[in-house]
Order: sequence, then structure tokens, then C-alpha cells
Amino acid sequence: MNATTYKVLFLEDEPTIREVLTEYMVISGYEVTAAERGDTAIDLIKNHTYDIAVLDIMVPGVDGFAVLEYIQQHCNETAVIMLTALEDEKTQVKAFNLYADDYVIKPVSPIILLKRMETILRRTRKNYTEKDMPDSGQRGLYLREEAYCAYYQDEKLPLTLSEYLLLQTLLNEPNRVFTREQLILRIFNEDYIGNDRIIDAHVKNLRKKLPISCIKTVIGVGYQFDKEAAGE
Repeated sequence: MNATTYKVLFLEDEPTIREVLTEYMVISGYEVTAAERGDTAIDLIKNHTYDIAVLDIMVPGVDGFAVLEYIQQHCNETAVIMLTALEDEKTQVKAFNLYADDYVIKPVSPIILLKRMETILRRTRKNYTEKDMPDSGQRGLYLREEAYCAYYQDEKLPLTLSEYLLLQTLLNEPNRVFTREQLILRIFNEDYIGNDRIIDAHVKNLRKKLPISCIKTVIGVGYQFDKEAAGE
């Protein structure tokens, strides 16, 4: 993957980890800005635009969760990977409830982290221009797949990349019921290692952002797009 144009904010307070992973990112073609404090990271976000942020949670100043919240409130087109030694389910669910795109547990192989970044950025098109905007007058829920955006009645929905891919998967095959494992493969390919209940957190977040109730829980199986609720 040619990552030359991608800008990365890397928040990590451990010098060795910061230096090693930064070097791997730079060698892979990323433009990296590293920070060791959460408040420093927020100051950088205020003044610069990043395609992806890789955030440790336990850092001096405000923690990584506060940085994640700031990103979602002010620049939610920036993808976010949480990189942390905290591997309990409660912390992971909190990260996804705050709309993180991925959660990687340390220690992590630099190659695996780069693959996670590549998986997210491969699906992200940052050169979105006015010519990609939807035709005015379109109604209902629809996708602009070339731009990885979802709209409802011409209003763009503030979805993270993972939420968009979840919606895209369900909407494009409305007659199919997907298991959690199948949805994980659609969103993360084979890169995700963790509890499949993380899909439940993504569904919960997506339902909050959708103006209509169109994701149906199929008890004992998984999830399905509800065509009737969507007015189709």
C-alpha cells in the first residue's frame, strides 16, 4: 500500500515503543506526528488534519479516551485505532462505544499494526470533492459507495468507517441474516482478534446515528437490514 499521502497522529508515552513504531510507519510511507501526552495530541488535532490516529490510552495529561472523544466531536473523518495494554472487555467496549475504528492490544507486532492501519485506510477515500456529492432531491437512506458515505434525505450521516461498512454490508443484502462472525470478516477482514460481541457495540452506535430503526436483531443468529422499517 502506498501510504505517502496519509498523515498519522501517534500518541504513545513509552519512548521505545514510540520510536520503533514511528520508524516502521515512516518506512512504510506514512507522515507521522508523534506525541507523548494526551493534551499535546489534542493541540495538534486543533491545528492539523490527520487521516488516522493511533492512540495509547494510559498517557500523561488527558488520556487516550479524551483524545478519541475530541476527534469524534471535531474531526470524525479521522479514523482511530486504540493501541493499549488494557485488554479487558469493558475497556474495549468503551473504546468502540466512543466510536474507535479498531482496538489493538500491546505488545503488538509492527507489521500487524501496519496491516490494521492499511485495512482501515484502504477503505477510506480522502479526496472527497463536490462532484461526489449526492444528487439533490434523493430521499430515504442511501450510500455513496465511492466516497464511503451514508445519507438520509440528502443529509450526510456522521458514521465512522467501521459503522459505514457495517451498514453497507447489511443494506446491500437485506434478505440475508448475518452472524457476528460474518460481519467481523466484512469489516475487519481477517485482522480482528477479540470478542465477536464487539459487533453489538458497533450496532448500538450505528442505531444511535440512524434517523430510522432499520437494523433488526435476529435472536440467536445476528443482524439483518429491515427493509420495511426503511420504507423500501
